[in-house]
Amino acid sequence: MNLDLHKTLWAAADKLRANMDAAEYKHIVLGLIFLKYISDAFVERREALKAGLGDPKNDLYIDDKAQAAAALEDRDFYTMANVFWVPEAARWDTLRNLAKQPDIGKRIDDALIAIEQDNPSLKGILDKRFARSQLEPGRLGELIDLISSIGFGSKDKAKDTLGEVYEYFLGQFASSEGKKGGQFYTPASVVKLLVEVLSPHRGKIYDPCCGSGGMFVQSEKFVEAHGGKFGDLSIYGQEANPTTWRLVAMNLAIRGMDFNLGREPADTFHRDQHPDLKADYILANPPFNISDWGGDKLASDPRWVYGTPPAGNANYAWLQHILWHLKPTGMAGVVLANGSMSSNQNNEGTIRRAMVDADVVEIMVALPPQLFFNTQIPACLWFLTKDKIRNGRNRKGEVLFIDARKLGRMQTRVVRVFDDEDIQKIAQAVHAWRHNGEASESYADVPGFCRAVKLAEIAEDGHVLTPGRYVGAEETEDDDEAFNDKMERLAVQLAEQMAKGADLDAVIRAKLGAMGYAV
Repeated sequence: MNLDLHKTLWAAADKLRANMDAAEYKHIVLGLIFLKYISDAFVERREALKAGLGDPKNDLYIDDKAQAAAALEDRDFYTMANVFWVPEAARWDTLRNLAKQPDIGKRIDDALIAIEQDNPSLKGILDKRFARSQLEPGRLGELIDLISSIGFGSKDKAKDTLGEVYEYFLGQFASSEGKKGGQFYTPASVVKLLVEVLSPHRGKIYDPCCGSGGMFVQSEKFVEAHGGKFGDLSIYGQEANPTTWRLVAMNLAIRGMDFNLGREPADTFHRDQHPDLKADYILANPPFNISDWGGDKLASDPRWVYGTPPAGNANYAWLQHILWHLKPTGMAGVVLANGSMSSNQNNEGTIRRAMVDADVVEIMVALPPQLFFNTQIPACLWFLTKDKIRNGRNRKGEVLFIDARKLGRMQTRVVRVFDDEDIQKIAQAVHAWRHNGEASESYADVPGFCRAVKLAEIAEDGHVLTPGRYVGAEETEDDDEAFNDKMERLAVQLAEQMAKGADLDAVIRAKLGAMGYAV
């Protein structure tokens, strides 16, 4: 990933935003990136077809020039290669040539309407808001010129570059929007950790609150990095927010990924778009502690196998919805608020006990603070499975606890990230404990970091699942200095620092006095 290029593009795009709200602007920018992507993919396919139709050695060869020209406009040649058909008026070069026209916003909306009409899979997905955007006059044209530079000079990599830029911009918009940004974006390092622990290789993958689709994108990257091929995972998602639903559809389409996001944006609990789905892998970062999820209307829902979740908090509704959709051999990773590990309010403790006793809780990870844009609430990861014999050794009756609160680094003053070393430290501990062939070393408990615990001990602790309760204290090296000697040394050091403090106070008083301010 060319980070310098992405930063330069972001700085330029952000400058063009001027006073426009980031939440509104992201749909303009990401919509244009998507439009350029499908247009570039179309042109690339068109050039390849043109070459094939004119080459006597190629199966596509057509001798008659008129017929060959007509074949270039046959959409079946495009859709068979998983390329969207783009009408001429909607092609990027057409729009770029009109970028300085005062009605360019309406022309882009018309282009998106035409693309939707010619591509049923995009129906209702593209956000047609350009004619009514609040961008200053001329700025839309400048933005089109800027996005035209993406991928320029590297045709073979242009589509990959657009996908990377889309992903980078999503993260930057989430950061700009702060609390609201977290509603559609899970930080990349958290997603990567979830995926590394689950190790999805092949099968159905599901996210019941998929935001902008980061879980799917990272899972596909994981598959390809581990020798699998693009398309080994079948993608199923659901998202309630209509604008975010469009974002995820574009984010996946821009990478040529097939997906099923249901018929429409909808509430996962009340209008499940995949009622019969049983997934191999489920990844989710549901909103924490939702109080108005309509639980009172679902009191006797069959998904509540381990107990009815309280109407005032959806945490245990999410966990049970996920377990309901998990295959008997499936695995899940879920981000939740820390309170979910220990709460005994309104039946939550009873549900947690039933889940532990049923042996569906595999791993608990405590996360450090400040990983998320939208909340300062401490968070944790739940890893669930219905079968602790598969994917490694027999782990029945055992839960792995990991305390990762000391990992990560502050990327900015307010945001923490996991580096690859942090992610690998956690993932390697999990794989070693599972004994699944993906770890470089054998497993051992590490005081203060990880420990495998039997269910009987968890029961003794009231079925509380907070890792810090089980992993113990980190081992510290004894410096062999006697207590009295250490106290004497520290007392002398403190006296020296207090004396320096008094000297500084005197200097400050003198300076203020010279300025006429007596202290």
